[in-house]
Amino acid sequence: MNSTVSSHQDSASPTQGSLPLQAVILAGGSGTRLWPLSREHFPKQLIGLLSEESLLQSTARRLDAVHATRPVAEEVLVVCGEDHRFTTAEQLRRVGRSGVIILEPAGRNTAPALTLAALALAEGGKDAIMVAMPADHVIGDVAAFADAVAKAAEYAATGQVVTMGIVPTRPETGYGYIKVGEAVGEGSGHRLQRFVEKPDLSLAESYMQSGEFWWNSGIFVLRASVWLTLVEHYRPLIAEASQRAFAASVTDQDFLRVGKPEFMACPSESIDFAVMEHLGDADSPAEAVVIPLRAGWSDVGSWDAIWDLLPKDNEGNVARGRAMFDGAVNTFAHSEGRLIACVGTENLVVVETPDAILVAKTSEVQRVKNIVARIKAEKGTEAGYHRKVYRPWGYYDSIDSGRGFQVKRIVVNPGARLSLQMHHHRAEHWIVVSGTALVTRGDETFLLSENESTYIPLGQKHRLENPGKVPLAMIEVQSGSYLGEDDIVRFDDTYGRS
Repeated sequence: MNSTVSSHQDSASPTQGSLPLQAVILAGGSGTRLWPLSREHFPKQLIGLLSEESLLQSTARRLDAVHATRPVAEEVLVVCGEDHRFTTAEQLRRVGRSGVIILEPAGRNTAPALTLAALALAEGGKDAIMVAMPADHVIGDVAAFADAVAKAAEYAATGQVVTMGIVPTRPETGYGYIKVGEAVGEGSGHRLQRFVEKPDLSLAESYMQSGEFWWNSGIFVLRASVWLTLVEHYRPLIAEASQRAFAASVTDQDFLRVGKPEFMACPSESIDFAVMEHLGDADSPAEAVVIPLRAGWSDVGSWDAIWDLLPKDNEGNVARGRAMFDGAVNTFAHSEGRLIACVGTENLVVVETPDAILVAKTSEVQRVKNIVARIKAEKGTEAGYHRKVYRPWGYYDSIDSGRGFQVKRIVVNPGARLSLQMHHHRAEHWIVVSGTALVTRGDETFLLSENESTYIPLGQKHRLENPGKVPLAMIEVQSGSYLGEDDIVRFDDTYGRS
């Protein structure tokens, strides 16, 4: 670790504007407070909560507006969990973004994640200025954000650590705060005095009146070498475990897969707790600066925050999807398919998905996480998965099930194929609805077109492929004593799944 960090610090003597900006997207969150839309295996950063574009996609494009003032690396650097890797890669591709996707074998909070990103840059011989951004935040005014980042980069180029402070618009009790001090240099930065935990309402009101306390956005701007020095200084266990995990990493298609046993030994701590809260210490290797950010920021952490950001009718109602209001006031209704009719409702949140419905008072939406915990305790699938489950080859939708059977609608992307596999407990019947299927069944391979079908006996090796130019849609009827997704033995897989 020492040699990696020191070599960059010795060789890098940046001038103002000489270092490029590197987008580092921290995409390891689960967002349980936005259930049932956000699930463990399809969290809020992958969902279009405010538009067709997901929060991850918006974050990946956020530095585009900075190009006019200083160089920005074309590739993004994303740190995410194993379960989200294929969807993350596909969403980045759809908005024309490529880059390195670092896979965490398990969540260890943001400090280890940022350390892995810094190590990736160090290995490539780059001491770029990292703009570390959570993947699940909203920025309403991208131009204002770009201006704040450009100002932050001027401080970061000289070795200082910059965090974005959100100038509060209300006495908020759901956010942590930063106490700011005197102005620093000729820019708009202020000395970071200390971090403050989430306050009660009276304390939040006094914070806002003082003008000295800003919301903590969780967005940081600093050089990669500076972060590596800081984490080694304050959290050597995180530094050492991250370095060992990174040294054991292997490249797997679009992904950088770090060593699992090495990373599992890493302490789990946030950037704030591990490093930022200590930067005022007398022996600190770096100074901390806060840049004010007035850009319509929100961490969209709950359904009332979503309601607050979306346009409303004259009675304060928000409709997404099929929703109707009659005598309703301040009601948020989100439909994934079925019609939601709200009659005489007030201060209510209704979210409909194919397998779950949430109804909550707006003032109580923070308690949704308690429901998710109960679902997990009762071994319910609704906490982890949607009915429609995305895979690297396409998706499947479990449209019906009962004792001994399950029916799925399967869509395979053009040119994609499932693994060569077999099942111990189930047989399958495939019916092609549209497109063309290339089927491997035992020693034979054959094509199926629309309205044709085939049968896969229990224990038979098989594979499904789409050799065509249009999506393949088919119905799969499973029958057997056990129909769980873990009854899959893979013999060959294009996507590296075991």
